[in-house]
Amino acid sequence: MSHLITDIPILDEAKVHDEKLQGIAFESEQNKHNPDARRLYMETYGCQMNFSDTEIVASVMLKMGFRTENNPKKADVIFLNTCSIRENAEQKVWERLKQYRALKKQNPKLIVGVLGCMAERLKTKLLEQEKLVDIVVGPDAYRDLPNLIAEVDSGQKAVNVLLSLEETYADISPVRLNSNGVSAFISIMRGCDNMCSFCVVPFTRGRERSREVKSILKEVEELLQEGYREVTLLGQNVDSYKYQNTNFAQLLALVAQMDKNLRVRFTTSHPKDISNELLETMAKYDNICKFIHLPVQSGNNRILEKMNRTYTREWYLERVKTARSIMPEIALSTDIIAGFCSETEAEHQDTLSIMQEVRYEHAYMFKYSERPGTLAARKYPDDVPDEVKTRRLNEIIALQTQISKEKNLADVGKIFTVLIEGTSKRSDADLCGRNDANKMLVFPKKENLKKGDYVQVKVKYSSSATLIGEIIC
Repeated sequence: MSHLITDIPILDEAKVHDEKLQGIAFESEQNKHNPDARRLYMETYGCQMNFSDTEIVASVMLKMGFRTENNPKKADVIFLNTCSIRENAEQKVWERLKQYRALKKQNPKLIVGVLGCMAERLKTKLLEQEKLVDIVVGPDAYRDLPNLIAEVDSGQKAVNVLLSLEETYADISPVRLNSNGVSAFISIMRGCDNMCSFCVVPFTRGRERSREVKSILKEVEELLQEGYREVTLLGQNVDSYKYQNTNFAQLLALVAQMDKNLRVRFTTSHPKDISNELLETMAKYDNICKFIHLPVQSGNNRILEKMNRTYTREWYLERVKTARSIMPEIALSTDIIAGFCSETEAEHQDTLSIMQEVRYEHAYMFKYSERPGTLAARKYPDDVPDEVKTRRLNEIIALQTQISKEKNLADVGKIFTVLIEGTSKRSDADLCGRNDANKMLVFPKKENLKKGDYVQVKVKYSSSATLIGEIIC
């Protein structure tokens, strides 16, 4: 079994983690014992939305009769599901494609395809200039994979990067790649209308469109029947979900009402859309986790305006204050960009000060990376020297590390409800799981406990990223 990344950062426009999900393993009874079945190897780079899309692609390919292969050298088709959020993410994919060009020389029949955001943005370069791939498929064209593979089989290159105003893949049952069988992601909407000046997502994933309520609830019911105990409602900006007369707060309540033992999370939120109705809905239902990923990006109003974030520092802090007044136990995480165009030292200090004021549980922190086609790339010079960006980022990371350590120390002695996800990666004698605040807890095994069970865990001590405790009941 190949490595599956299950602790994947929460989605936002400025965020991508640099690891990849390799060698997806999914099988169907009719495919896995068929020696003539074509073999598919997949890698996923980037955010949780890409991870979710890979599950959709897996479903499409399975129905085509494919089976999976964990070794790319034995594959008939290799797909890379890509990300364009940062230059570093794209560079990793280019390097990987060059490795696969060597495989194609050994096996001329090998099909290499690029899926997702890089496919939409760089289709001409991928197909015609670099000539590294055979298939280029945008995030709204996965239904077309059977036709595209047939086109390549006939000796042609194949491309479909058309964006859609309607596609949500609502009727496709994802192949669950989360190996713990406890937690699952449910995509409730696609695209983004926010047009943050630094972000390429609206250009690579198109406009917002929300998925039908009935199809979401049906997927939740199927997951419950399969034994899942936690769902995360997923979207570029879930708070702006709207299908007919149902808004996100109402959808969240509908999901929570399906089973009181089903833990419900969501990501990602935009500060401008965090309504009191949503906060009150979270407070009303015990099984909705009291946790919000609330990207701030910067603590300075001039920079926020240049980013086109459509809120001020004061608005953001008011939303945090309101959330904590409604739910005193609420936990917050965030995204922060260091060194955005023209950012001064004083404006950087404003970001550090808002971190001190809010005191996030954790954060995803990056240097600004100019992305072609965005408003910032067209309008604002990327004029903060890289060494200054690096120094500011290191200061942000150091501060958040200290805050996270202090927050974890404050949890020592507290008792949390934990959903067991399985055996700890570091010790077969320990179990692990998360609390409401999305913090990982590790604790000794006890007889008759299994993944999917809820337990009460008292924290004895903490590391920099993990709470260590013991089961009290």
